[in-house]
Amino acid sequence: MKRGLLIIMSGPSGVGKGTLRQMIMENKELNLYFSVSLTTRLPRAGEQDGVDYYFVSEEKFKEDLANGNLLESNYFVSHYYGTPKDKTEEMRNKGVNVLLEIDVNGARQVMDNCGEDDKPLSFFILPPSLEALEARIRGRRSEPEDVIQERLSKAKREMSESVHYTHSVVNDNLDVAAEEIISFIKKEIDKEL
Repeated sequence: MKRGLLIIMSGPSGVGKGTLRQMIMENKELNLYFSVSLTTRLPRAGEQDGVDYYFVSEEKFKEDLANGNLLESNYFVSHYYGTPKDKTEEMRNKGVNVLLEIDVNGARQVMDNCGEDDKPLSFFILPPSLEALEARIRGRRSEPEDVIQERLSKAKREMSESVHYTHSVVNDNLDVAAEEIISFIKKEIDKEL
């Protein structure tokens, strides 16, 4: 059985990664599994444990880190984030393509740790403009001003990292951006057959 692809999607906070992910996951031809990340932050309104994130204690997170059960990990805005390695490997070994929605630091860790013959297919999602991104972040109405400013500052730094990804996709239209990503994934699947 052919091992599943590892697919990374990154982009600044508020760029629409979660919505794009949901749209892409609906395409059954892609045989995708979404790798749910761990985080030590509290859930936002509407987020569900095991669906959006695994919401864990700092102690549990550090235990997984020490045991080598994280593909990548990061600390941002006073919270830890990471990708569970065991489930990702299990699904890829079953021939399922695994989608990671992670930030640029995590993506860099994964890309650096993959062998030359196992490089991930990676997508960086860009906003149509920084002004549009700021409007999206403010529209959430879920964070204080200092966190918004930190997210915007981080977004500017992250956007310069897009050159390290297989593909950059501008999300100025959700349907178009989703179709572009789906098309690239299908081409990679066909190439592997």
